[in-house]
Amino acid sequence: MAAIIEVENLSKLYGRQGAVCRALHEVSFEIQPGAFVAFMGPSGSGKTTLLNIMSTIDKPTQGRVIIAGRDTTLLKEKELALLRRDAIGFVFQDFNLLDNMAIQDNIALPLTLNNVRTEEILRRVEELSLLFGIDNQLHKYPYQLSGGQKQRAAICRALINQPKILFADEPTGALDSRAASELLACFQNARNLYNTTVVMATHDASAASYCDRVMFLKDGMICGRLESSGNAGQFFKKILDMVAVLGGKSNERF
Repeated sequence: MAAIIEVENLSKLYGRQGAVCRALHEVSFEIQPGAFVAFMGPSGSGKTTLLNIMSTIDKPTQGRVIIAGRDTTLLKEKELALLRRDAIGFVFQDFNLLDNMAIQDNIALPLTLNNVRTEEILRRVEELSLLFGIDNQLHKYPYQLSGGQKQRAAICRALINQPKILFADEPTGALDSRAASELLACFQNARNLYNTTVVMATHDASAASYCDRVMFLKDGMICGRLESSGNAGQFFKKILDMVAVLGGKSNERF
């Protein structure tokens, strides 16, 4: 099966000559369709930079990212906008919901902007809100929801266009243990139902244990990989062991 994401020799430098910061250095890997992958590492390891480049929010200094067979480094801005619309969803830690819009309208916004028929919009909103357990919250506003409910609404909005890939930057960072566990179970359900590839950056070993694979970054380089055998408890312990070996810190809330 062809990879949905191919990262080849990726490097990212910030700053100017004499004051250059290397955020990523010659990173390469592949991710298969329908996979659930986490990137872990301490602050400054390059997780968010890597996620931003993979999702086309940022551009690499060197190397390339191929999404669904298309080299994103060669695409013009209009082509990138279409790729983001059709193939990519992104979830932020701080939700990015619009406070003056009801949850239903927040979720529907990408389809509304694309002039999708009202009947289809309502069908998709209902389907996703049921999957994520917020069907009773659709007529409320963001300030009326808990952090976990806001994050679920943000994920519904990211999935409403039925993207091939969902990127999530620290999606459980602002949630308590129970809300985080419920959210990650929803990620798994969405992956199983839609075959969506989920790529997540996290500090949280418990969150990472829900994934199929975890890749560890340090100083902008991949320095370790773990594959799950399907036992989340055992995988959690292996992740903690790897974090300890690499000298990083993790939220231990399994």
